Amino acid sequence: MSSIRQRAAEGLRIGDQFTITRRFTAEDIVSFATLSRDYNPVHCDNDYVKLKGLRAPIAHGLLTASLITEIGGQIGWLAMSMSFQFKRPVYAGETLTCDWVIREMDNKGRARAEVSVINDDGITVLEAETTGVLPSESERQRLAEILT
Repeated sequence: MSSIRQRAAEGLRIGDQFTITRRFTAEDIVSFATLSRDYNPVHCDNDYVKLKGLRAPIAHGLLTASLITEIGGQIGWLAMSMSFQFKRPVYAGETLTCDWVIREMDNKGRARAEVSVINDDGITVLEAETTGVLPSESERQRLAEILT
């Protein structure tokens, strides 16, 4: 994590790419349901899951999308918008790899990033775009202080 924050403290540029991996557990899915109050039965009822044709309860889309906010939080990105395309269900135990690439940046520190999340079978489960504000010079200095 600190290497991501270190790059942000040094200043971000178009083309900067960040990658993280994560595996959500069945307990993570239950915890997210409790936190978000999203008790859709596809996340928490095995009988409903079978009726839906799924092999097991699936992770919430926004739990999967939290990989995007994990990177954004490390770089001090102040999100203005996010759009998601959920491509396939995510099951507990799958290893997810999130790739975030800064594609555009203006002179006011506003930027756009493209994000993809793939599972351990190499299948894209989520595509996203986010816009936000990059850390200013003084904010980058504070990020550097946080690292020490």
